[in-house]
Amino acid sequence: MSTHSLDLCEFFVSISGEGSHAGSPAIFLRTAGCNLRCAWCDTSRAWGDGKRIERGKVLDAILAQLPRLVILTGGEPLQQTAIPWLAQELIRVGRRVSVETNGSLDIEMLPPGAHVVLDIKAPSSGEMDKMDFDNLTRLRAGDDLKLIIADRQDFDWACQLLELRTPADGVNIFVSPAFQLLEAATLASWLIESGLAARLQLQLHRYLWPEGGEAIPLPLPE
Repeated sequence: MSTHSLDLCEFFVSISGEGSHAGSPAIFLRTAGCNLRCAWCDTSRAWGDGKRIERGKVLDAILAQLPRLVILTGGEPLQQTAIPWLAQELIRVGRRVSVETNGSLDIEMLPPGAHVVLDIKAPSSGEMDKMDFDNLTRLRAGDDLKLIIADRQDFDWACQLLELRTPADGVNIFVSPAFQLLEAATLASWLIESGLAARLQLQLHRYLWPEGGEAIPLPLPE
């Protein structure tokens, strides 16, 4: 994949639905292509090929929008070799950058100042064996660790994982129920009983746009 272009799926302005930026207006750039096939993936539309666009045009399109927060998501953005450059350029001009990644690729490729949302996959995903668990020790204070929980096995696994590989102080840890697979109240009860140092989080955007709309879609750059 070229270091001078990006394969894109979607470009839109919305409200961040997850992680420590939840509730904040943001520009979303969704890359195309993913190396995982999670059983409960809600963005399978991003699995295939996207539109290839020169990286400078992508940067200009983002900077033309108002929100200061830019969320680079996918698919899997770290599969695209131009993403570290894009993140660095956005940070250089004063934008806040958050990168949502699926846990299988080394996050150290990202520049200082990039906020990482690391989505480590639990057993129910079917992709747990593809995780790079060393990423848990690469997270920095202020980064987010997200765990999607679909059943009790997932939750017990998450508790054990965090006991064995405790992230650095200041890393935000979130557990979220897999949409339509686990009741939020059930996960809340497990979290209270466990004493796990994590926060329950629901996907805010699913409540704002239950039909799947993403607020303000934008045309991909030409």
